[in-house]
Amino acid sequence: MTKQSFIVEVEPSKPAKDGKPSIGPAYRSIFAKDGFPAPIPGLDSCWDIFRLSVEKYPNNRMLGRPDIVDGKPGKYLWMTYKEVYDIVMKVGNSIRSCGIEEGGRCGIYGANSPEWIMSMEACNAHGLYCVPLYDTLGAGAIEFIICHAEVALAFVEEKKISELLKTFPNAATYLKTIVSFGKVNSQQKEEAEKFGVAIYSWDEFLSLGEDKNYELPVKKKTDICTIMYTSGTTGDPKGVMISNNSIVTLIAGVKCLLGSVNESLTVNDVYLSYLPLAHIFDRVIEECFINHGASIGFWRGDVKLLVEDIGVLKPTIFCAVPRVLDRIYSGLQQKISSGGFIKHTMFNLAYSLKLRNMRKGRKHSEASPLCDKVVFNKVKQGLGGNVRVILSGAAPLASHVEEFLRVVSCSYVLQGYGLTETCAGTFVTIPDELAQLGTVGPPVPNVDVCLESVPEMGYDACSRTPRGEVCIQGDTLFSGYYKREDLTKEVFVDGWFHTGDIGEWQADGSLKIIDRKKNIFKLSQGEYVAVENLENVYGRVPDIDSIWVYGNSFESFLVAIINPNQQAVERWAEQNGISGDFNALCENPKVKEYFVGELARIAKENKLKGFEFIRAVHLDPVPFDMERDLITPTFKKKRPQLLKYYQVGCL
Repeated sequence: MTKQSFIVEVEPSKPAKDGKPSIGPAYRSIFAKDGFPAPIPGLDSCWDIFRLSVEKYPNNRMLGRPDIVDGKPGKYLWMTYKEVYDIVMKVGNSIRSCGIEEGGRCGIYGANSPEWIMSMEACNAHGLYCVPLYDTLGAGAIEFIICHAEVALAFVEEKKISELLKTFPNAATYLKTIVSFGKVNSQQKEEAEKFGVAIYSWDEFLSLGEDKNYELPVKKKTDICTIMYTSGTTGDPKGVMISNNSIVTLIAGVKCLLGSVNESLTVNDVYLSYLPLAHIFDRVIEECFINHGASIGFWRGDVKLLVEDIGVLKPTIFCAVPRVLDRIYSGLQQKISSGGFIKHTMFNLAYSLKLRNMRKGRKHSEASPLCDKVVFNKVKQGLGGNVRVILSGAAPLASHVEEFLRVVSCSYVLQGYGLTETCAGTFVTIPDELAQLGTVGPPVPNVDVCLESVPEMGYDACSRTPRGEVCIQGDTLFSGYYKREDLTKEVFVDGWFHTGDIGEWQADGSLKIIDRKKNIFKLSQGEYVAVENLENVYGRVPDIDSIWVYGNSFESFLVAIINPNQQAVERWAEQNGISGDFNALCENPKVKEYFVGELARIAKENKLKGFEFIRAVHLDPVPFDMERDLITPTFKKKRPQLLKYYQVGCL
């Protein structure tokens, strides 16, 4: 590594031994060269994060929502830390009055809202497992999670009540109480009570614990505070158990990192809560804000109105997934193109000047103050005018979008990497380091990271350009998969968590994610796709001889290369009045449309999720063969070779 490296070696490399692959050196952040950040005094649990801030900042604005006047958002209406605390205590007493004791499981189902946070904090206060119920995992996922986690009480957004009731009668075996964040109608009450389930409006529920005062249990760092279910691999969702220690350790690391680059959070920071709280990314960001006595404002729940919400709230830190930043990028490009020749030319000149200066090593704020003031200030105002950090996570951000936003947003644009199992943030780029474009940066200062060679894929962790599976060690790691010790043992080897992602160390100590070890990949919206399972399903289409399904983290949909059955294609073409030989038919758009339709039919029959549908196909009349190195002698697909072969002109 170079002298400018942002990592230090803490363990030497290990050669291949006893059939195990070689392991590269273990590294940690340069900001932790003298040891990991010390725990924050008094911070032993998620409850302490909130409790200490209530004591320190009782009158600070904590949770806000826009005041809707004539269908339009007015100013945000805020609750202070002390006001939120008082309601949290009522919620906790009401939960306990339903007979739920320490270690019990409470589900939360719905969009981000103040009630979501208050319900979560009530769980933290009484040592209960908070179990987010995230419906994009599939139609049966809510029922599965309730039954698997044995959720006894579920908080639910008013408009989601009908969806929750669809999980009965199976879910009613465990779920005994439903609490609406709003109201409950008589039909819903009747439906729930039919299965022996009590259902309350928010106000009714708060009154349950009014005359009661339950003692709060002592919380330990090792206690589980939440079980987050993730689609991960094939089969049912996996319950990732996250302890108090994972979250408080991450907060200490984030505090150390931000302090080291002079970007510490303060009580004046404002965060827009719109990414799902059911995901670890948003959960830990909000915990960081609460720890600093800062403010969290909630969006209205409509992505089309997101920019409007930003304009009203004026956040200082903006977290996003690539799809949101892609929309912002596309919107800005449209405005630039339609602005006329003079404005277009002026923008391009300003962009080139500032980017050139940033490449020379100047900080973004010093690269071209005049361009910022005259040209890019409109972009800044479009994001509310106060954003100083944009953080992208959950999937890779395209380099051209990242570069563009670094130049025009007048703020830092950072890209991070992490998993639910690593409590989100594990790597993040360093402000004003343009060379880290396209990487996820160095590790955060509370983990050690190494790469393990993957010989079967040609990745060597000990080569001059180290490449291999990313392995992580540290207190931010999860405590295991709930009721799945077998899966836990699979991913933990000698104390190291194996992510399944292939990384490549860069000269400055940042990491680039270049591949996936297993045949599972993540789409741009953050959903995992198990490709072999899908190929087995789609292979049931009678007119298909062979199929290879592909997707990546820069796209939101899947594509496929198909070897169609020649007789079937020629028969269909004749019936539909389409002429041409087999090669010509494989190029015909109508034939391709037919196969996309057949794939959709089989997907619906097998109840595949929306993101698992194939949206485009390429028909290859020549079967996958060994001559082109596309399959093994046992007819297994060679995926890297398939990608290399079909990437140009087909995908």
